[in-house]
Amino acid sequence: MANQQQLDLLRQGVTENWNRWRLEYPDTRPELQAVDLTEASLGGVDLANADLSWADLSEADLNNANLSGAKLVGANLSGADLSGASLVGADLTSADLNEANFTNANVRAANLSWTNVDEAIISAEQLNLALSPRDDF
Repeated sequence: MANQQQLDLLRQGVTENWNRWRLEYPDTRPELQAVDLTEASLGGVDLANADLSWADLSEADLNNANLSGAKLVGANLSGADLSGASLVGADLTSADLNEANFTNANVRAANLSWTNVDEAIISAEQLNLALSPRDDF
């Protein structure tokens, strides 16, 4: 279940509130399971190691976001802008990535098992990086 206080803080603003909170509490794992962040403006957000399982991030702006190690199992990222984002070691199992933009995103060692990548902007090189060994990053 999502942590309502964390969700409220995230909705108050990425730069002013959320990223500052992440710096102050680096060992706290964001618990944002099944939240609705459709069309959210989250460019540059620090969601490293966050649990976003089953979250709706469709059409969200996540450009240059840090999603390294994030759990995005079953998440809806259709149409999301992930350009320049870091998804190193992220778990995207069964996620919907239809029409998502991964231009210049780092997906090294990300788990893309059973994902829908129809019409996603993602290169073959990026897909190969996702298949590289986890201990290689």
